[in-house]
Amino acid sequence: MQLRFLAAVLLLAWRGFATEPAPAATPTEVFSATISRILELIEPPPGTATQTFSTRLEFTRAEGISKKFHGATAELAFQASDRLLVTARSGTNSYTLGRNGQQLWGYAPGKNFGVIGEPGEPRFLSAPQKKDQAQLGPLRLPLPREQIVLLPFLMEVTAIAPERLHGSECEVLRAQARPEALKVLSLPKGIFHLWIRQTDRLPARIAYQEGKVDVAVDFLDLRFARPWPPEKWQLRARKSDHIEKTALSHLSRFLSVTFGSIGQSIPGLGEANGERRVVAVEGDGRLEIIDGTRVLFLSGSPDEMGRQQGALMKKQIRNLVDRILYGVGVGSSFAKGKWFFREIEQAQQRLAPHMRPEYVEEMDAMAFASGIEKEEVRLANYFPELFHCSGFALFGDATASGRMFHGRVLDYLRGVGLEQNAVVIVAKPDKGNAWVNVSYAGFVGSVTAMNEKHVAIGEMGGRGEGNWDGKPMAQLVREVMERANTIDEAVEIMRKGPRTCEYYYVISDGKSRRAVGIAATPTRFETVWAGQSHPQLPHAIKDAVLLSADQRYLKLVERVKEKYGRIDAEAARDLMKQPVAMTSNIHSVLFAPDTLDFWVANADSKNVASDTRWTHYNLKELLAR
Repeated sequence: MQLRFLAAVLLLAWRGFATEPAPAATPTEVFSATISRILELIEPPPGTATQTFSTRLEFTRAEGISKKFHGATAELAFQASDRLLVTARSGTNSYTLGRNGQQLWGYAPGKNFGVIGEPGEPRFLSAPQKKDQAQLGPLRLPLPREQIVLLPFLMEVTAIAPERLHGSECEVLRAQARPEALKVLSLPKGIFHLWIRQTDRLPARIAYQEGKVDVAVDFLDLRFARPWPPEKWQLRARKSDHIEKTALSHLSRFLSVTFGSIGQSIPGLGEANGERRVVAVEGDGRLEIIDGTRVLFLSGSPDEMGRQQGALMKKQIRNLVDRILYGVGVGSSFAKGKWFFREIEQAQQRLAPHMRPEYVEEMDAMAFASGIEKEEVRLANYFPELFHCSGFALFGDATASGRMFHGRVLDYLRGVGLEQNAVVIVAKPDKGNAWVNVSYAGFVGSVTAMNEKHVAIGEMGGRGEGNWDGKPMAQLVREVMERANTIDEAVEIMRKGPRTCEYYYVISDGKSRRAVGIAATPTRFETVWAGQSHPQLPHAIKDAVLLSADQRYLKLVERVKEKYGRIDAEAARDLMKQPVAMTSNIHSVLFAPDTLDFWVANADSKNVASDTRWTHYNLKELLAR
C-alpha cells in the first residue's frame, strides 16, 4: 500500500513538472473516473461536506422489458448516508419510496395510500408481542467498494465518437464484461453504452442491450445542493390519505426481494435421462431428484410431515415466503391501495375457525423445522386466492382407446420466482388417502392433485375476494384428496364446505370414468357433468368437461372438436398450449386417473409451462418405493 501511494505521489509530481501537455484519458480511465465520482456521491470520504444530489431519470428506450417502463420517468434525490427519495411515474400512476434515517415509507397518491415502516412496530397482528428489531445500515452500492473500483479493468471498454446530449458534451463508451468477470462477479453479459459528461464525469445516459432487451435511461437536471431539512425526506400525506404504520422489516424485505429478483434466471430442463437420486432424508420423508425435478416424499402424522418438509426444503420455503409475502404481497399494496399484511391477517382471523387443526399443526411444524416464523408460513399458505386458469377432463368417445385425461393449466404469478421452488409432493398421511400434490415448497394445501383412489382435481379462481368465512380453498382441495374415494364423495365434500369466495373446479374419477365441473361461491353450488352445457359454458361435448373463460374457452372447444376421438396423452398436452394457456402460465399438468400416470411442466425464464419439457411420473410407482 505504501509503495502504491509513493508511486502515485511521484506520478503526480512528474505531471506537475512536465512541460508536455498531459495525454488524453483512455476509455478505461474515463470509465474509472465516473465510477469514482459515483462512489464519492454515495459513500463520500470522511470529512467531505454533505450535499444533496438530485436528478430526473427518463426511460428513452425500454424494449424487451415490462411495457410499464415505456416513457416512464423517475425523480431521484440522495443524501449520504441515510436519506433517499425516489418518485416513479408511468402514465397517470405515480409511486414514491423514501428513506429517512431508520424509517422507510412508500406512497401511492393515486390510491390515497401510504405505509411507513419503523423499528419496534409489531410484525404480525396475531402476535403483537413480536416487535420488529430491524435496523437499517447506511446506503451503499450493491457491491463492495473494492470490487466496484475494479469494474473498469474487468470490462472491455472502447470509445465511440463524442456526442452532445442535453446540452452537455459527452464522451461515449462501450463496455462489456470480460469472460472471467462474468464468472467472478456475476456481471450481466450484455453491452453497456455510457454517455459521460465531460464537465463532471457523471453519466448523462446509460443504455444496455442483451438479446431482445434494449433499455436506455437518461439522467436529466443533475443538481447538487446544501443538505435538505429532515422534514423534506418524510412522507407528506394529504388529509384524504390512509397511512398505515408497520414493521420496518416488512418494507426492507420487500426492497431486498424486489431488487434481488432482477436478472435472476430459471433455466429450462434438458432431455429426460432417467436420473433418480436421493438428495436428503428426514425421518420417513425424503427429497429425490427425478429427471432434474424435485420430488418430495412425506409420510406420517401432520407434525411429522410438516417437520419433514421444513427440514428438507428449508431454503426453498424461505424463498417462497419472501417472494409471496414480502415481494408480491407488499408490492400489491400500492396497486390496490390496501395494506397487504392487514388484509391477509384479517382474512386469517375469519378463516381460522373453519380450518382443520391437523393442517395448522403441519404448517407450524414446518415453520419450526425450517426456522421461519409460524405466522409467515401460515400467511404464505393463502397465496393461491387469485388464480385464473383452465381445466378439462376427457374420456370415452373423446379419447383414443377410451382413456381418461384430466388437464390443468395454472395461470398465476409467472416470473416472480415461484418456478424455482416447484416441487412434486407425494404425501402418505397416517390418516386418509395417499396423494400427489403438484405444488411449491412450503405449501400444505393444493390446487392441482390426484389421489391413490384415482380421483383428480384442479381449481380455477373467480371473484368474490373478501368472502373469507369458510375453509381456505386450497385446504378444501386437500380434504377432497385425503377423504374422497369416489367422485360423488368429492362433490359432497365440496358441497358441504363451508366455502370461500368464487372458485371453479374440475374433478375426475378414473375408476368410474366420470367427470364434473363445479362453480361454487359461499352460497351457490352448481355442477356441470360431462356432456352438459351451462350459460357460461355453452358448448356441450359428449364425454368432456371443459372449463376456461372468454376466447381461451372457445379455443379449447375448437381443439377438442378437431381431435375428438383421437386424443392420446400427447394430444391432451397439446390442448393446453397458448392461447388456452395465458402468458402467466406457471405450471401445467396432465393426469391420467385411470392408470395414475401424470405429466408435469413448469415455466422457466423464457417459456410458459405448456411450452417446456413435460416430466412423466406414476403415483402408484412413487408410492411403492
